[in-house]
Amino acid sequence: MYEHFDNIIKGITEKLNQDPEGINTRKKYALEMSKLGKKLYTRGENIAWCGVTAPFDLLGSMGITSCFVEFVGALLSSTEAAGFLLEEAEDAGFATDSCAYHRAVMGAVLKNVMPEPDFIIGTSSPCTAGLAIVENFANQYKKDFFILNIPQNYTKDAVKFLADQLEEMTHFVSDHTKRPLSKEKLGIALDYFNQSSQLLKDIYDLAKIKPSPVDNKFLKDFGTVIGLIMGTQQGVDICQAFKDELNHRIRTGQHQASKEKIRLMWIQNRIQYPFPINERLDDFGAKIVVDELNDVTWEPMDPDKPFESIAKRMISIPFSMDTSERIRHMQALSGDYRIDGAINPCHWGCRQGTGTRGLVSKGLKDVNVPVLNLEIDCVDSRNLARGQIETRVEAFIEMLS
Repeated sequence: MYEHFDNIIKGITEKLNQDPEGINTRKKYALEMSKLGKKLYTRGENIAWCGVTAPFDLLGSMGITSCFVEFVGALLSSTEAAGFLLEEAEDAGFATDSCAYHRAVMGAVLKNVMPEPDFIIGTSSPCTAGLAIVENFANQYKKDFFILNIPQNYTKDAVKFLADQLEEMTHFVSDHTKRPLSKEKLGIALDYFNQSSQLLKDIYDLAKIKPSPVDNKFLKDFGTVIGLIMGTQQGVDICQAFKDELNHRIRTGQHQASKEKIRLMWIQNRIQYPFPINERLDDFGAKIVVDELNDVTWEPMDPDKPFESIAKRMISIPFSMDTSERIRHMQALSGDYRIDGAINPCHWGCRQGTGTRGLVSKGLKDVNVPVLNLEIDCVDSRNLARGQIETRVEAFIEMLS
């Protein structure tokens, strides 16, 4: 995998050097994510595998290279390398109806494809399956395991409960690295995070314009993945690049030429393996203008109250909320972006996707937004009913038209 990321970095860098005046935002984004991937596989780094909602800015300020395990699951799927790793996990007893993000990564662990971490940081949000898989990691690698229990209610007591855990986590990390938390480095990371957050707000506000300057791929899963580097200068630079490109598209009138007829919201995560759903939507003039998790739901980080600020942020993330709060968030996005319909990929084995489909459909129906629930595995393409999915998407778009 080190060689895989290294080759990607060399390839993207060469293309960027050939077009130094180009915008190339997605290439720059892919380059930074590949650099993170390479770092995860570099000897001598302090590595932590984590849950999706872990405080990556805090960990980064302590010299930890960290990533949520689902990132690797998505990568394996996007490169069509997940199949034999899924089979490896299934042969070891992992159920075929469990989350394929986690099965793919567990297969990678069993095949020694994943780098060995120094320790594991689990999070109860977004799902207990994710918590269980990183616990399996800890057992497999015989590494220490720290759990962050994230409350689902935004109260003073809940914030304090999580803030205390975050402070305890810094002691856990220091015990392994023999380096104490530097308030100065944490302050710098939080400042970068605040800069990134403001740029994200600007990006999402630009995406709300009608017609929207985004296309169906531009902000794919952006809100989830960018969190890995928001506490760094690189994160600020990438967010600035996305904002600059959207402004460029608006100035040059590209958004007016996009033939936008239908504005869509994508719920939860995108389909990770090659599947031309974006191209099919383009054919019908349907545009995904917002992903559910592409939103800034937190206040600026306070360097004088870092643990409290980070705790508030973690609780505010839609996947940390109870379902009723998550639905209210989607309803608000529907109004802000003037949505015509929503696509909900009911990812197999996922409580956030399949488990809430009825409630999500009803909640969005209450604000006159129809929902297409797709029975699909977003990572495992082996059972993809491609024709059926394409037919249902086409019928849904025709209905909205």
